[in-house]
Amino acid sequence: MASVLVVEDDQRIRETIARSLTDSGHAVRTEGRGAHALSAVVDWRPDVVVLDLGLPDLDGTDVLRMVRSVSTVPVIVATARDDESEVVRVLDAGADDYVIKPYSAAQLDARIRAVLRRSAENGGDVSAVLSVGELDVDPDRRTATLAGQPLELSRLEFDLLAHLARRTPEVGPRRERLAEVWRQPHGGADKTIDVHLSWLRRKLGESATQPRYLHTVRGVGIKLEQPGD
Repeated sequence: MASVLVVEDDQRIRETIARSLTDSGHAVRTEGRGAHALSAVVDWRPDVVVLDLGLPDLDGTDVLRMVRSVSTVPVIVATARDDESEVVRVLDAGADDYVIKPYSAAQLDARIRAVLRRSAENGGDVSAVLSVGELDVDPDRRTATLAGQPLELSRLEFDLLAHLARRTPEVGPRRERLAEVWRQPHGGADKTIDVHLSWLRRKLGESATQPRYLHTVRGVGIKLEQPGD
């Protein structure tokens, strides 16, 4: 199946997760400290990281940012913090998914499969640059520019923008976008999409009331199109 690095400071929880993932056919390595987790990401090169935020030596979000500086490995944040602002913060820091404690072994295994599917699909992107007006999106290099100026996008913001660019000017429901980009068809779908659309609009220099590229079609969904179309 997959090699999974579990970063969790609670030994009982760590052992329970490791046992359930091993039973599901995964190769599992566990670490209880952030510094050791970073070394494991570099040395072991796992397929997926399951990261607890409450670590004894480093804040989990800081560990996430450090992981992102050396690897594109999918990261699932596991946390007891269910505040929406906290969820947004870790997604913006580079997490691919999050799961709120307590969670079942089946749910974690399903989320691992989901991020691996998305990672495989992103790896198979063709290198042709997607152009919509002055907006250029390069799926291969994972870069985007607007009027020649680079856009600083989080991992999920880029995935959403590339998804919309591939389908321009097609209109798609928010939940369909979430299912295709995040592989999360249930639970907080509209909020998740709206948060990332808000960030994208800000970085594209527009707002929901004055859209240029990102348009909401009332009762239908969202689309990306060239200004003036």
